[in-house]
Amino acid sequence: MPSFDIVSEIDMQEMDNAINQVKKEVATRYDFKGSNSSIDLADDGISVVGDSDARINTITEILRTKMVKRKLDSKCLEYGDVEDASGSSKRQQIGIKQGISSELAKKIVKLIKQEKVKVQAAIQGEQVRVTGKKRDDLQAVMTLVRGMDADRPLRFNNFRE
Repeated sequence: MPSFDIVSEIDMQEMDNAINQVKKEVATRYDFKGSNSSIDLADDGISVVGDSDARINTITEILRTKMVKRKLDSKCLEYGDVEDASGSSKRQQIGIKQGISSELAKKIVKLIKQEKVKVQAAIQGEQVRVTGKKRDDLQAVMTLVRGMDADRPLRFNNFRE
């Protein structure tokens, strides 16, 4: 029986490449000369340090453009508050959302059941497995899920016949 999984995963290698591109651009830009601005990727998220709120906003804008060029969805970023750091600098933590939360999984299953497509949707940890008899039904579910408003990017993988 054909099936596929709905997941929310970010390619961390591409994210690392985008962060490195932002570091290079910040190091070479004229408006950042002599400033104490940086961006770092850690296991728990991204840390942005700048002299002012405007510099932090500029760095996050550069990050979003680099992510788009690398085909990463910026919906996966969860921005924290800008807080004071050592000296006169400011810091912002940006979280990276991965995995489907239980609320979002329930919302996806409810949406699929409302459409009355002849498929079964089951929540399996941080993913939703959809199985059906016909490939066309599964493709209809993919189209339906792509059209829904989710707080994070959704992907389809593990498609099996």
